Amino acid sequence: MGLAPAVLRAQGRTVLRIGWTSGDGAQDPYAVGARAFQKALADRVGDRIEVQLYPNRAIGDERPLVDGMRLGTVDMGVITNAVIAQVEPAFQVNDMPFLFSSEAQAQKVLDGKVGTSLKQRLESKGILPLGFMEGGFRHMINNVRPIVTPGDLKGIKFRVLQSPIYIEMYKSLGGNAVPMAWGETFTAVQQGAIDGLEVPLGIIDQNKLYEVTKYLSLTGHIYSMISLLVAKRSFDRLPADLKTAVADAGAEATKVQRASNAAAQAVFRESLTKHGMQVNEVPDKAAFRKGVLPMYESFKGQIGADVIKDALAAVE
Repeated sequence: MGLAPAVLRAQGRTVLRIGWTSGDGAQDPYAVGARAFQKALADRVGDRIEVQLYPNRAIGDERPLVDGMRLGTVDMGVITNAVIAQVEPAFQVNDMPFLFSSEAQAQKVLDGKVGTSLKQRLESKGILPLGFMEGGFRHMINNVRPIVTPGDLKGIKFRVLQSPIYIEMYKSLGGNAVPMAWGETFTAVQQGAIDGLEVPLGIIDQNKLYEVTKYLSLTGHIYSMISLLVAKRSFDRLPADLKTAVADAGAEATKVQRASNAAAQAVFRESLTKHGMQVNEVPDKAAFRKGVLPMYESFKGQIGADVIKDALAAVE
């Protein structure tokens, strides 16, 4: 597949291609972020830069998009944190369970010292984060009982991503983790091979998981960070004034995307209640955090002791 150079100069115009793997829906958090960037940049530079949007894996799945940005064959992407962490393990800090208690807190940490440190680390790998966007907290849904305390997890089989952090989280809390590909999950819950899973509200709603699961517990155990990334090679080729415009557009798009995500969460929650799910709050997150604290010690080596320390200090 002979792709033209990442930054094309067509009629004196620069083209930036931005890819992501989910759809192009009005509430899709990745699509919202990409479109907000396209608009914010157009407001600043008119048609000097053309931002082309490629949803639905049109220019690659997440890992190939990240690798392409490092090589300079892909300009930009809106990418899930866990995939960025495969290239820069310090990003695993964002997936640590029960670290953030609210979106506002997560944003404050990512817009502060911890975020700056993550940006520098990824930049040294050839990729520049323009903003830390979000896909909504992940919550637990199941057919056995509402989850209010860690003890409620006992004996419940939850499908998890094939990721050490997710598996370890359930282990630490006395639950039962079943790593499974996403494609098999709906049927597995439907047939009772697993009791539940953990996902953001939007995914529960869009995939009609309310048809096969009864209890929605707002555990908010993991914050879904998704980042707007640009290849350092594509960025470095831009003249100074366009570099500034791209950076500013990234910051503005992040604000827009976060606000849109907050509004969408309320809509999804209402929809799930309407579809008959039994929703419960989880008043005491401290008990859960205490249960997973040993994980912070065991992942220290991969993530970096300083990053863990700064993140924990920032949420105190």
